Amino acid sequence: MANLTVDIKPNVTYSAYIHAHFDQGKKALEQENYKIISLKQNARLRIQYGQAHDISRNGNWTREGVLYVPNKGRFLTKNSPIMANAQEATNCHRNGAEFYLTDVQVQESLADSVELSEKSIPTNRFAEYPIIVYAFEDIAEQYGQFLRNAGIKEMLIWLANLKDKSFARQMWFHRLGVNNRSSLIGYDRNLRYGRLCGVYQGGEPPRKISGLVTKLS
Repeated sequence: MANLTVDIKPNVTYSAYIHAHFDQGKKALEQENYKIISLKQNARLRIQYGQAHDISRNGNWTREGVLYVPNKGRFLTKNSPIMANAQEATNCHRNGAEFYLTDVQVQESLADSVELSEKSIPTNRFAEYPIIVYAFEDIAEQYGQFLRNAGIKEMLIWLANLKDKSFARQMWFHRLGVNNRSSLIGYDRNLRYGRLCGVYQGGEPPRKISGLVTKLS
């Protein structure tokens, strides 16, 4: 008898969040096979579930980082050194210190990055701005339309000042609707607390754990 091969399985997306120190929350999510959400994934879920959904009404850390490099500038990177050194970076913030970078870490992170500027970006021109296209990729224009439908006319980018040494902070994706604005916040030095979201794709739901809220997305 011929064997039956199932070649397509349901590809359901699950999202989960946890309020915790960054290193502890990241570990808890990853132990349940969640990956820290990216800006694009976050934006896609907001589009899919609307402005009244929990994913839109709350801000959270994303997997992208912000580099501050003296004499070069400030950069959004998809290769965040904080993601690779979560405990060390969180400990720095626990102690009120910066997470300073080595030259190697800077170069590795700059390899996949875009330079940032502190500005207001109109939501009807998202596809024209390299920063927004880098962050949200092929759904940049769609996310801009979603924000306009929510009454949001601009996205603000908030950054810290440069110092004499290179350092990194993690990107916070702000909730919708504050003063009819939306924001990317790259200045926050508070990995000691916050909301982390993770995503998991597959046909079977991940196991729930204490303190981790799983939502079918």
